[in-house]
Amino acid sequence: MKPASVGYPCVACFLKKRSAEAARIREKYPDRILVIVEKGEKSDIPTIDKKKYLVPADLTVGQFVYVIHKRIKLSAEKAIFIFVDNVLPPTGALMSAVYEEKKDDDGFLYVTYSGENTCGSP
Repeated sequence: MKPASVGYPCVACFLKKRSAEAARIREKYPDRILVIVEKGEKSDIPTIDKKKYLVPADLTVGQFVYVIHKRIKLSAEKAIFIFVDNVLPPTGALMSAVYEEKKDDDGFLYVTYSGENTCGSP
């Protein structure tokens, strides 16, 4: 969850705590990517039961979408899309590349999923 939606007394407190958590995890698992997955605001897809993921650096975006799809227990004919900063990353891109380009200041990569190919549109 981004700081604004958490209820911490200040964004700096949240960032400091989350950054320390990310540093600790990255030290223990240097070949993994820290990802937080959240459902898009207007998405009618079920809410995911697990929000934090530690994914292999060589996993592709398409493979990660498959993991999320299975985790929400969505039927095979239903599509999901993931967004990073409201942009649909290429399915062939490595999660490590997306992480390096789009990771948050706290050390996590925030991903939003939706059942539609639009993020934040009315």
